[in-house]
Amino acid sequence: MSDLRGKTVIITGGSRGIGKACCLEFAKQGANVVFTFNKSQKEADDLVVEIKKFGVDCLSLQTDVRDYDQCYAVVQKTLEHFKQVEILVNNAGIKKDKALFMMLAEEWKDVIETNLYGTFNMTKAAIITFLKQKKGCIINMSSVSGIVGLVGQTNYSASKAGIIGFSKALAKEVAAYGIRVNVVCPGFIETDMVGSLREDLKKEILKLVPLKRLGTPEEVALICTFLASEKASYLTGEVIRVDGGLAI
Repeated sequence: MSDLRGKTVIITGGSRGIGKACCLEFAKQGANVVFTFNKSQKEADDLVVEIKKFGVDCLSLQTDVRDYDQCYAVVQKTLEHFKQVEILVNNAGIKKDKALFMMLAEEWKDVIETNLYGTFNMTKAAIITFLKQKKGCIINMSSVSGIVGLVGQTNYSASKAGIIGFSKALAKEVAAYGIRVNVVCPGFIETDMVGSLREDLKKEILKLVPLKRLGTPEEVALICTFLASEKASYLTGEVIRVDGGLAI
């Protein structure tokens, strides 16, 4: 029996890709799931139905993680509905790739605010609850781009590197309260974003990956459920790459 059974997790950006895989894997392991989404109500509604098939409860909340008040409302609605929350997965993120000399200030701002400010907003909204109950697990989704930097991703790399620094500092702050903070850094994963790339570009990407294949959202989700479980009870401040060896 999973030690996630009966726990409650909040997952941001949960309606597709890695976020959706996380929602389904946490539900499969017995956790009640609250997920945020930005635009597609239909995708969110369909996912709620899928999640409930695992015999757990689920709440979907349309949220702009750039807005602290909306993030605070997510935590409050979770507590009203489930009376508890033990796990937060900060997954919501966007890309707006472009060479720096062509990048608009707005494209820099949108990526930083969604990825980095969004992580701050949701964590700040949840941290008081975690501190009061003297337990909690925070999993922040960064990227290989935040470790090695990728061409055309100065905004994205900056936001994801910021998440790593934020997480390490926070892990030290809250360890004495029984709260663990870890980071997952996916590489090239089979999501809609990667799926839309030209075939010749995908072949070039695979040349960079020692395992010679793309990762799956499910492989990332399994790392997240592991980090949330008691099996990872002595892990905090860690940065775990799920990248097929890309950043070796």
